[in-house]
Amino acid sequence: LGLINVKEEPFVIEYNVRMGDPESEVVLPRIKTDLLDLLKAAGDNQLHTRKIEFVEETVSTVMLVSGGYPGSYKKGIPMTGFEKVSDSVLFHAGTKMTEGQVQTNGGRVIAISSYGKNMKEALLKSYKNAEKIEFEGKYFRKDIGFDL
Repeated sequence: LGLINVKEEPFVIEYNVRMGDPESEVVLPRIKTDLLDLLKAAGDNQLHTRKIEFVEETVSTVMLVSGGYPGSYKKGIPMTGFEKVSDSVLFHAGTKMTEGQVQTNGGRVIAISSYGKNMKEALLKSYKNAEKIEFEGKYFRKDIGFDL
């Protein structure tokens, strides 16, 4: 379920039968069990024979988007700062590599996922690293999770 906070009450805005983006970027990093083994077992109708283990830490994700998203936005904008990122997992979504340079290639550009002992700690790491990645028109929401 996709929820939004409306006057201090949860309101359903969508139902999904798959994990989308950025839901995947907070669930998949917490899976301790071999994911390939789980997927193969599911395909062989043997998932019930596997034990799925998760890491104890919380994971939070901040999505960097192109200026103008979800409307029109530019593509092919050079991105820098990846070498400055630490303690986070970067999931490239709307990027491409051109002549050795990472560039924007979509609206949702990159997800920054971080571990923490709680949501606040994980979010702070993601926000800190979001500031390090640079590209023209970069935008990210600064209110993720704070209404929970």
